[in-house]
Amino acid sequence: MKTLNKVSQILSIVFAVGSLVLFFTPFVNVVSNGQTVSLIAAEMAFGVKKTVGDAVIDLARSSHIQFTLWLAVISAALNVFSFKSKGFRYGASAFSLITAVYAWVIALSKDGRFFDTRPLEKITAETNTSFVLYWAIAAVLAAVFAIAYLFIDDYIEAKASKDKKTIWKKVVSFLRDNKSELKKIVWPNLHDVIKNTITVLVMCLVIGALIWVIDFGLGQLVNLILGV
Repeated sequence: MKTLNKVSQILSIVFAVGSLVLFFTPFVNVVSNGQTVSLIAAEMAFGVKKTVGDAVIDLARSSHIQFTLWLAVISAALNVFSFKSKGFRYGASAFSLITAVYAWVIALSKDGRFFDTRPLEKITAETNTSFVLYWAIAAVLAAVFAIAYLFIDDYIEAKASKDKKTIWKKVVSFLRDNKSELKKIVWPNLHDVIKNTITVLVMCLVIGALIWVIDFGLGQLVNLILGV
């Protein structure tokens, strides 16, 4: 079990760093004025000047790609730091999962959707490269192994200490406690719901009217002082 735990931790780091490295590969090929322009993900994230024929085009940055890049950086960093402190396991799992979800949103979307190609002229084609898919797969594998490491390591710690519960048992216990608390709730009947709803609506109207009157009066006072 300890070997599996260590392997999961190492693989989570490998794939997290690997997904980060893939940001320096071409993500989109754009055909502009009959010439193919390859756009690297890092260039798309921060903007870049591209030479197309005799013209130098200043391409805008993509906030979506930049956001995903920062997610990948944080994910890789937390996975690496988990070697030093186990407290980073939770953050590594969370950020790896978010990165994976965002990566697949981009990978499955229309080609070139998350990049502004308007500065280019006479675009005839926009196609995502295979590196986008590789990046999304790497992000998913990083999340899978990060979560696996979290649960396996937590299981080993709980087994070593009889007083400690695993994450799964904590979740089950939390849901059971919530279920018992929900049974104690006294739900209002239909008459009370209608009565309370009408009361809230009337109070909203009264307060709204009061605010309008105060605003109108202050506006007239300001106009009087300024002589408008």
